[in-house]
Amino acid sequence: MSPTRKAQGPRTAPALRPVRDHRPPRRARAGVLILHGGRAEALEPPPVLDAPALRMRPFARAIARATAHDDVLVAHVRYGHRGWNGHQAHPVADAHRALAELRELTGPVPVVLVGHSMGARAALRAASAPHVAGVVALAPWCPPGEPVAHLRGRTVCALHDEADRVTSAASTWAYLTRAQVAGARVKGLRMPHGGHAMIRQAHHWHRLTAAITAALLGIAPFPAPLAGDADWDGSPAGPDTTG
Repeated sequence: MSPTRKAQGPRTAPALRPVRDHRPPRRARAGVLILHGGRAEALEPPPVLDAPALRMRPFARAIARATAHDDVLVAHVRYGHRGWNGHQAHPVADAHRALAELRELTGPVPVVLVGHSMGARAALRAASAPHVAGVVALAPWCPPGEPVAHLRGRTVCALHDEADRVTSAASTWAYLTRAQVAGARVKGLRMPHGGHAMIRQAHHWHRLTAAITAALLGIAPFPAPLAGDADWDGSPAGPDTTG
């Protein structure tokens, strides 16, 4: 076996991993998939203790709490590779496998994808899949020219701290503008703190993400900063930092 093939790791491991300490409903009526960040280039599998994956655990718990009474299956997407890896876009394939596994468990239920950084880019790409109702993109990686035509009819909500030095908030807002032109419903939220890792005032990131996810599933209204039907004008809303 060549070094390249060895680095690719197993291909048959399940891509869907339910949130720990979250009891999956017997008959879910909706699903949420969580996609963590990674690297631009890395063929090796993520380590067991992977900081980007660990960072998404409190988001998953907050979403599980917010949807606990609504028969929603919340799960992480397991990656076969640590990186995006150019045209191979490995996390996108993992997301599609997880969506297929979710359909086998639940049938054709609405799904929301919640991703951070590279995981947000993968979530936005994977939103082409049937039954994806929307995407919550946290500090997303949105390079120029990233495709948007497949988002027609979906809702995309992006949260970004404009002080982020890893991914560009300006690129996020530009992506939302292009997605709206393509027929997506878009909402943008400027976070005042947190940087790329969303550490400072982390509870606001968790709370808002959980509330937005519930709204995309139709089980709660959008939180105050994103409430209403106003069209995206290129300017993100400011957060309601109360609570």
